[in-house]
Amino acid sequence: MTTRSVFHEAGQALRFNRQRSILTMVSLAWGVACFVILYSYGDGFHMALRKAFREVGQDLVLMFGGQTSTQAGGERAGRRVRIERSDVDAIRESVPMAAAISPEMMMRGMTVVRGYRTDTTMVRAATPAYERIRNQTMASGRYLVPEDEMQKQRVAVLGGKAAEKLFGEIPPEGEEISINGLRFTVVGVLKTKTQIANYNTPDNECVFIPFETASLYRDLKYPDDIVWMPANPIFREETVRQVRETLGRLHNFAANDERAVRIFVFNESMRLVDTMAMALQLLLGFIGTLTLAIGGVGLANIMLVSVTERTREIGVLKSIGATRRSILAQFLLEAMAIVTAGGAVGVAAGWGLTWLLGTLPLLGPLFQDTSGAGDIHLAISPFAVVTSTLLLETVGLVAGLLPAIKAARLDPIEALRYE
Repeated sequence: MTTRSVFHEAGQALRFNRQRSILTMVSLAWGVACFVILYSYGDGFHMALRKAFREVGQDLVLMFGGQTSTQAGGERAGRRVRIERSDVDAIRESVPMAAAISPEMMMRGMTVVRGYRTDTTMVRAATPAYERIRNQTMASGRYLVPEDEMQKQRVAVLGGKAAEKLFGEIPPEGEEISINGLRFTVVGVLKTKTQIANYNTPDNECVFIPFETASLYRDLKYPDDIVWMPANPIFREETVRQVRETLGRLHNFAANDERAVRIFVFNESMRLVDTMAMALQLLLGFIGTLTLAIGGVGLANIMLVSVTERTREIGVLKSIGATRRSILAQFLLEAMAIVTAGGAVGVAAGWGLTWLLGTLPLLGPLFQDTSGAGDIHLAISPFAVVTSTLLLETVGLVAGLLPAIKAARLDPIEALRYE
């Protein structure tokens, strides 16, 4: 048999068993569509988690005081180390790779009053660089500026939920609030964060004031913490090392003493988020693969039935000179044609369903955020398409090979006698 004859016979067989071929193709298409949609969901879930985690700060590094664990400079181990306001200036001058840095004072349980509304919340005092470090975006108004800091202005920026509690639907800009009896003017409101990582109270519920203005409430020599971000994530480890060396010189502790000053790099915790998302993607991919495998079993059964039904036909083909190779190629061609058509329909169906679904809620309802920032955005992944296609072709090859081998090995005389 010539190659043209093989293709002709395969096409004739598929047309003759049109209904069976279409049903098999649909089952395989469903498997591909499920794989594509499930992978898209896992990918969107991963992206939503990463974005929500980074809301705490694009590349946030947080520093607290601690206790020395080794002796250094004649000082005993176990000595308490407190970070100071002056450390910020020293780091800014000595570590140029620290792109932005700010001291932070966290004043818990502050009473904030606006008219007849009262809220007990966290008031955070920081410098204007805090906006960039903490990945804060204004919904309205402005953030703290250097003039507020230098003049110790009584101005405040409200988190999204804090503004809602105090003002409801009224625009807060230009309005006055009272913080522990002192009047402040609201200059801006932060955009609501879908924030799953934080330290202490989430930004949405906080009030932010200039760091120097916080001297109205307490001594600023020892801030609660210092926040900063590296100029480039590539140099993050080197920047952390230089910051620790700088603080070691200032506070007389060994540069390798990690307990003296606790430095928490939030991006290192991103691995946990990635691991969780990867586990979900593997689970969804496994489910999708099983769906494809079930379709492959169906294809194998259909092809085995086809071999049985066409036993006399195979005998006739062999009696007129068809070789084992041509019979094998014909049945494999039939199987791969069904698989390829099913894969194309499945990818198209997966794309269509993904487009129709668009987004699925995840963190938006939890944070009462209607912007869609915390939702799962479904999109067809080229990796999912390529992977599902390769899996399907492999499944089709394996599923079609056994029936094809059985057909190729049939004895022509016995095949012609088959009833």
